[in-house]
Amino acid sequence: MDTSGTVSSARQAGDSDGLEALARVGLIAYGIVHLLVAWLALQLAWGGGGGSADQSGAMATLAEQPFGKPLLWVLAIGLLALAVWQLAELFRQVPGLRGSGERKKKAVTGSAKSVAKAAVYVFLAITALRFATGSGQSSSSQQQDTVAGVFGWPGGRFLVGAAALVLIGVGAYHVRKGLTKHFLKEIDTAQASAGERRLIERLGQVGYPAKGIALALVGGLVGWAAVTFDPEKASGLDGALRTLLDAPFGKALLTVVALGIAAFGVFAFFRARYPQRT
Repeated sequence: MDTSGTVSSARQAGDSDGLEALARVGLIAYGIVHLLVAWLALQLAWGGGGGSADQSGAMATLAEQPFGKPLLWVLAIGLLALAVWQLAELFRQVPGLRGSGERKKKAVTGSAKSVAKAAVYVFLAITALRFATGSGQSSSSQQQDTVAGVFGWPGGRFLVGAAALVLIGVGAYHVRKGLTKHFLKEIDTAQASAGERRLIERLGQVGYPAKGIALALVGGLVGWAAVTFDPEKASGLDGALRTLLDAPFGKALLTVVALGIAAFGVFAFFRARYPQRT
């Protein structure tokens, strides 16, 4: 079977103007979600709100606004387009997957990242659709239910522990990505001004480590759930941020992380303006 035509068609689909326009909407949606999470985290830090400081809390906040539910539909469509745009990257990895050595290793790593990112975008899109249709559920409750279900599988406790290690690893990767400025490969700033490039760089340097810390904390809670065999301990991002708040100097630490998450959200807006060209 000749796959060259299929790969070529997939590349053209991934590079189409229509899909890119929707992907830009998805990146804006991704940024909005992070800004809302940051706002909820700041409210949590300073005692101004009782909502969940996570993705479900962000979607619930949007749903409560005038025209919020139609906006959630738009965000969901954009996020799904962003997932498709990300999956199109898999077809660009085909030549590398057919190779060997370092080239193949790089292609496998790139493919895994594309699938993981697409899964996140699909999850957020489904969350947006659920809140748009009035069937939204707390992210913390979903994670606890998932962990409880996995505990019932053979070796479920070890699977949950493995998932925790993956989350901690992803968090560490985000921190490293921010410190090494590796995130600049995800954005094409050739048309940006010198001032914008400096701002984009600073936003990434702050945003990626902050998001990495939050993800590592989520992973830590999942790991603790595995150790204690208690799914209630896997309380998601909201639980992670509340754990941070309970630490010494918690209010200051949570404020710093919240501002970092906001920086990541603004970085996503710049990615929408200057999308990556591959």
